[in-house]
Amino acid sequence: MPQEGSAQPVRPRMYVKVPPDRLGVVIGTKGEVKKELMERTGTIINVDTENGVVIVEGESSRTSPINVMKAAEVVKAIAYGFPPEKAFKLLDEDKVLVIVDLKNIVGDSPNHLTRIKGRIIGEGGRARRTIEEMTGTDIVVGDTYVAIIGDYERAMVAKEAVEMLAEGRMHSTVYRRIDQLMREIKRRERLRLWEDKGQF
Repeated sequence: MPQEGSAQPVRPRMYVKVPPDRLGVVIGTKGEVKKELMERTGTIINVDTENGVVIVEGESSRTSPINVMKAAEVVKAIAYGFPPEKAFKLLDEDKVLVIVDLKNIVGDSPNHLTRIKGRIIGEGGRARRTIEEMTGTDIVVGDTYVAIIGDYERAMVAKEAVEMLAEGRMHSTVYRRIDQLMREIKRRERLRLWEDKGQF
């Protein structure tokens, strides 16, 4: 049975499901967000508003699949609620998007989810801001998930902090754990810096 497009070189392609209220953010005013993302990644982005899907593909078969993946990650981050300027950080080589599914921790009871979200956000958004500042990450708290953007190690620390709060740990305990993990990360970074300097 002949496969569609088998005669032509295949362009890398990814599909991202986007909530209807976030499709306009992916496109941007006068299409500027979509245009910038296409220019910076060498991709073609089509928004299927009817089905709530964004199709990301390479401009040609020579487009790196990594560029297509990066562009798709930016779209995914916007879908999860990040503003475009924060989602664009994912184009940096060392930045990742990490999703914590709160339903996996507390089940899908709306009351449980509301209570847990309240703990993660904190009064006036204080807990979320504290985790962001301590780890150097950006965090969005959605209805059933928490989305985190940061470099891999820091994003993993933020993820652990969110999971600890979701499991009912005290905020002070969580902050102490973040402090401990961040000190380890910074110590490793200083060591790497010294090792790099030592090679000259």
